[in-house]
Amino acid sequence: MLRLSSLLLLVPALTLQAETRTWQNAEGSASFRGEYVSHDHHRVSIRRDDGQLFNLELEKLHPDDRNWLAERDLPETPEPEQNANAVFDTLCFGDTRKEVEAKLKASKFVESTVDETFFGRLGLNGTFRTRERIGGLQCELYFDWSPGQTLDEVSLQTQSLGGESYSSSLMDNWSELSKVLTQLHGKPLQAGQYPKKSDLQNDLFLASHLWRLEGGGSALLGTSMQGDKYQVVVRFTTESIEPQRTP
Repeated sequence: MLRLSSLLLLVPALTLQAETRTWQNAEGSASFRGEYVSHDHHRVSIRRDDGQLFNLELEKLHPDDRNWLAERDLPETPEPEQNANAVFDTLCFGDTRKEVEAKLKASKFVESTVDETFFGRLGLNGTFRTRERIGGLQCELYFDWSPGQTLDEVSLQTQSLGGESYSSSLMDNWSELSKVLTQLHGKPLQAGQYPKKSDLQNDLFLASHLWRLEGGGSALLGTSMQGDKYQVVVRFTTESIEPQRTP
């Protein structure tokens, strides 16, 4: 079974490439030509046209140059050992809220949309989203907990969009997610067509795909409607859901 690294390969990602460009100092009063080599959170390595390689602290660069660097991936760190029972990223059913929060903060696949000082006030629902767009849209994360306050369900939900987006951007997201989930969890037990908008009922989730998770539980992909808004939803649940049988 493929790991999350496979998922990251399926969504748009920037690649590091050597590039010669003009760099400016912080004030923009001086500039020089040099080839980008690498960078980290504190400094950048640049090879000048004369062949000399030097390191420059980011704070000494013009904001435009710092923005240029921010759009490029940092060097990869070794991947932590993957848990075979992970259902999404490194999250596992049975994780405590503290463990879930720590894993989300350490994740390279999701990012926080608020300062972590607000987690206690706002909770975790809707405060993390996928870093990369999947089929053109990002997905926010929502959580359900068992009576013992351990992780019972994880949901990915796109932004709620109007009906005009149902057969365009939402459908593109659904299509890409079906491919990603198949890569991660194998052939689905059930694979249907994109749900018809006319079949949706308010506040109900209509699933088109069903996967059985390796460590137990199920993953479902589908769409939902809330008033005049629509979204694509993925549910990872501890429930062992059976495929729907048609006559």
